[in-house]
Parts: sequence; C-alpha cells; structure tokens
Amino acid sequence: MNQSIERDSTHGPQIFGHPRGLMTLFGTEAFERFTYYGMRAILILFMTAAVADGGMGLDDKTASAIYGLYISGTYLLSLFGGWIADRLIGQQRAVFWGGVMIMLGNGCLATGNTQLFFIGLMVIVLGVGLLKPNISAIVAQLYPEGGSRRDAGFSIFYMGINTGATLGSLLVPMAATAFGWSAGFALPAIGMLIGLVQFQATKYYLGNSGVVPMGEPTSWTPVIGFMVVVVGFMAAALTGVIQLDPVVVSKGLNWALVALAAGFFAYLLFGAGLATDERKRIVAMIALFIACAMFWAGFEQAGASFNLFAERHTDRVMFGWELPAGTLQAVNPAFIILFAPVFAAIWVNLGRRNLDPSAPAKFAVGLILMGFGFLVMFLAARYVVAGDKVLPTWLILTYLLHTFGELCLSPVGLSSMTKLAPARFVGQVMGLWFLATALGNNLAGQFAGEIDPNNLPGMPGQFLYLFWWGFIAGVVLLVLTPFIRKMMAGVK
Repeated sequence: MNQSIERDSTHGPQIFGHPRGLMTLFGTEAFERFTYYGMRAILILFMTAAVADGGMGLDDKTASAIYGLYISGTYLLSLFGGWIADRLIGQQRAVFWGGVMIMLGNGCLATGNTQLFFIGLMVIVLGVGLLKPNISAIVAQLYPEGGSRRDAGFSIFYMGINTGATLGSLLVPMAATAFGWSAGFALPAIGMLIGLVQFQATKYYLGNSGVVPMGEPTSWTPVIGFMVVVVGFMAAALTGVIQLDPVVVSKGLNWALVALAAGFFAYLLFGAGLATDERKRIVAMIALFIACAMFWAGFEQAGASFNLFAERHTDRVMFGWELPAGTLQAVNPAFIILFAPVFAAIWVNLGRRNLDPSAPAKFAVGLILMGFGFLVMFLAARYVVAGDKVLPTWLILTYLLHTFGELCLSPVGLSSMTKLAPARFVGQVMGLWFLATALGNNLAGQFAGEIDPNNLPGMPGQFLYLFWWGFIAGVVLLVLTPFIRKMMAGVK
C-alpha cells in the first residue's frame, strides 16, 4: 500500500512503515526530555542564585555536588526501575507512574520551599529511573523481528529525545528569566503532564507491548523496603537528625560506585566460570567502562560549570536582548539532530570499505574531542581573567566538539558492551553501563565545584586540567586499541 498509514497483521497500525505506537513513545519521550533538560538548564543557576533573587544562595562547590548527585542518581535508579518493570508492573505502567513522579517532583521545585526542593529532586530521580529504561524497552518490543527496521525505529525515537531536549533547554530558561524561578520549574511539570495525557490517550496503539512483566514475578517486599529507607533517610536529613554535606556524600558515592564495579568485574573474571575468550572480553569491557566514566565526567560540565560560565562570563546580549544563560544548553541536542545522520553515514561508508574504526578507537577519538573542547574553554577563560566577557561562540564551539565526541562514543557504547558480555550476563552488563555513566556524572559535579568563582586566575588551570584529562585518556586508549581488539576475541 502507498498510503502513509496502513495496517499490518503482525504489528497493528502502521505509519510510514513503522508501528503507530512508536509515535506514542516518541511524544512521551520528547515531553519527558523537555522536562528533564529544561529543568537541568536552570538547576545549578537556581541553587547558586542569591536568596534576594529568589535562589538558594549555595556556594558553587555544594551546588555542583548536588547537581552531580542528582544526575548520577537518575542513572543509578534506572537499574531499579528496570527491575520493577520486569518483575512487578510491566513497562507501560512503569512509564506512566514514572511520568507522574517526574511531574510531581517538578511541582515540588516550583513551590520555592527548600525542603520540598530536595524532596522534589529525589522524586524526580525515582521517576526518571522508572520511565527512562522502560520506554526504550517498549520501543524494542514494537519490533519483535529486530533487524534494520528496529534500528530505524530507534533512530526516530532518538530524534524525539533531542527535539524535546532542545525545546526544553530553550523555553524553560526563558520562562525562568521572564516570570521567575517558580515559573521555570512549573513549565517542566506542565510539559510532563502533556506527555502523560498524550501517552494515556494513545497507548492502545502499543498493543500488548510492555503490558506484562517479562521476568519472573516476585514480591513487593524489596520495593517497600527500599522506599521505607528512602523516606526515612529524607525525613532524618530534612529534620536535622542527620547532617549531610553534599560534597562528602558525592565523594563517598564515587568510592561506592568504583567498589561495586570492581567487585562485579572481579566476579566475572574469577568467579563466574567463564571460558577463556569470555574472560578476555571482560578485560575489553573494563577499558570501555573506564573510558565511558571519564568522558561523561567532562561532558556533564555542560549543565554545571559551563552553565555558570555562560551566566557570569559570557556576553549574551543580542539585538538589545540578553539571552538567558540556560538557553545555551540547547546547543548540544540541536547539534545531535544536525550531525547524527552525518556520523551514521560516515560509519556506514567506512564500513563498506572495511575501514570502520573499532569501538575502542571510536571511544578514544571521543575522549580526545572532549579534551579539545576544554582547550577552547581554557583560551576563553584567559580572556575572562584579563577582565573581559567573551562571546557565546566559545561555548558553542566547545559544545560542537563535545557533540562530535558524544557521537563517537555514546551510540556504540551500550551496543559494544552487550556484544562483549557473556550471554547469561547481558542484562547485568546493561546495568553496568548505567553505573559507568552514573560515576562519570557524579565526578562531573566534583570537577565543577573545583572551579572557584572567587579565584578567577585559577579557572583557566581547571579547564586545562580537564583538557589533559580527556586528551591523555584518549591517547592512551588509542595506543591500547590493538591490545583491546585482541581482548574482544572476534567481537566487532
């Protein structure tokens, strides 16, 4: 049939050759990312703004640590959210209730109450952990045949992610600037509400995808126990029974994540009864895990130190109007939309010529590009130290280099890890990838906190440190690539 919408006996209603349910998920994810990235664009700006200006008046180090813990938490809780869907409620219910929690959490932020602010952050973390992994799982279930059609479906879905991220990063900072912080946090809540309404109104197009839990059923006891611990911990912190220093908590979390990852890798290498080739692949996975964490530690400066740099040291006046600092957060997702097809075409073209770089080589290039982004910021910071404000083009160039790095590393990361993983550990390895991202994001908050606004002469040195962080890691990984490829034992 040549009509744009048709019906396929296997997959239900179709639109342009794809299940109609993909559009339901596209819209839901677009609004969820609108909410997530919109709030992220103003989060650290709100925390560091003076109390007289409606902010929280936190110092950069504390605010950056909270930012890192929040971003890290959304990935950590994705492991738990996936387990809840698989064992208890199914992906569709997980997506809906995750969206409800995200909406309510942003509503707490919009009240302006300090205690509700921290409760809101925790509720959002739980909501994203429920929604994020499970909506992608439903996309996969819409294409039971797999193959290139599923890949194309995920490409369309990925466009929804970046469309929502771009619009949220533009509109939310504008709302906060024009109408105050409460309006800025209320808009993401409204966006998630629209996404939920759209999801509920059109979820019948999903059919049975994501309705029934896929794993072995279990009891609610672990969930109830976890929630009791979370609620008790939050109550004790908010009432002053226990005193929490976000900087100390952030450092402690780093060690906990490293210990957890090291323990799991040690188990795979020495206690899981793997064959020789499987153990070799674990070594390759360790290298990619470290590279992933190091990349996101630099990349996530976008919402932290770069956001503060945009507010304090960037001349954002255009045609007599001052661009809100947070709107520059829209540059990265806009670049993703623009350049993702270009990079995909490059890899396909190289593959036809048997020149497609291996996964560790792509990771190495991604790290080096991330490093060069910080070299740009080092040069910009030198102008700031001299007493000048710089044009937004410095940040835009940095975001361009970081986007190129992301396109080298992120799309191939999880795919490579699942290929390398022993068959019976694939699901756990997906969790390990989230763990690497969580570690990197938490490190990002600590790095951002080291850039002291009261010590401008030291700022270029901090950016130069992060240049060497990415560049040296990338070069080392590039040198080790032949060895890592051997450890991949035939996996491409």
